Amino acid sequence: MQKNPTTFASIFEQEVYEGLMAHPKRLSSKYFYDEVGDKLFQDIMAMPEYYLTDCEFAILESHKDEIVDLFKADGSAFSLFELGAGDGKKTKILLRHLIKNGVTFDYRPIDISQNALDQLEQSLHEEIPEVEINPIQGTYFDSLRDIGNSNGRRKVILFLGSNIGNLLHPQAVEFLGNLRSSINHGDLIFMGFDQKKNPQTILDAYNDKTGITEAFNKNILARINKEMGGNFELDNFLHWEVYDPETGTAKSYLVSKKAQTVTIESLGLEIRLREWETIHTEISQKYDDAIVEWLAKQVNLKMVTQFSDDRQWYKNHVFKK
Repeated sequence: MQKNPTTFASIFEQEVYEGLMAHPKRLSSKYFYDEVGDKLFQDIMAMPEYYLTDCEFAILESHKDEIVDLFKADGSAFSLFELGAGDGKKTKILLRHLIKNGVTFDYRPIDISQNALDQLEQSLHEEIPEVEINPIQGTYFDSLRDIGNSNGRRKVILFLGSNIGNLLHPQAVEFLGNLRSSINHGDLIFMGFDQKKNPQTILDAYNDKTGITEAFNKNILARINKEMGGNFELDNFLHWEVYDPETGTAKSYLVSKKAQTVTIESLGLEIRLREWETIHTEISQKYDDAIVEWLAKQVNLKMVTQFSDDRQWYKNHVFKK
């Protein structure tokens, strides 16, 4: 049954409809997140296999003096935007150090999950009440407009967790181009890039034996069931992760274990899945210096400096116009 696109109740509905009607099928990882998904991702970040969090945490802790000096620049007040802020655990290292150094700034966390923003705001009021926080709920792309139309202050934009890795290179170039358009001379972009490394290390990070990552991926099906009247049987799907060391691309899939039919009431949609048919859910791109330099060059961003953990597993690059 076809549905008139003008009748979609949300972008979520529209993207689910378009993704499940596509060949091959796809669903976006940005919809993993709700109250359940937020908690699952916090559990993932705490897993020993998920090295990304510990690496970036170590970078921020080890280099906080240099990073804060970079952000302070000419001493003028600035707005610290963060795309995909989540629980802000790593960012709090910088927030505490900025407050300690008497820097004038406000913090503008951006996240698709209102639940994550509410929890972050509450935790900051309790832990670092001196921080002025102005949350923005929305997607990265929508929020770039808000960044561009900010209060006239200098801007520093954080994009941690190697979230840029959720975009294939053409999308990443478009995203960085939009990000560049939203900043002025003197503004900074501070961005995390997970590095290429032993392929097994990468696979283990996205396919833990305890099944937390599987539950995180399947949460998008649970959300469709709950919010759109779907009847996905989660146990009928296998979570599968692959990594191509040549391209540096890790991909996640939900694989149908059997031929099945799924209906989604609010979309008036009936989906037939063949045995072993895939739904692509996530990409996690890995980088080296040459790729990062190429990306920056495509959109005329200048690399200011970079910071790395001791094993060179992860890097934070700083860019300006």
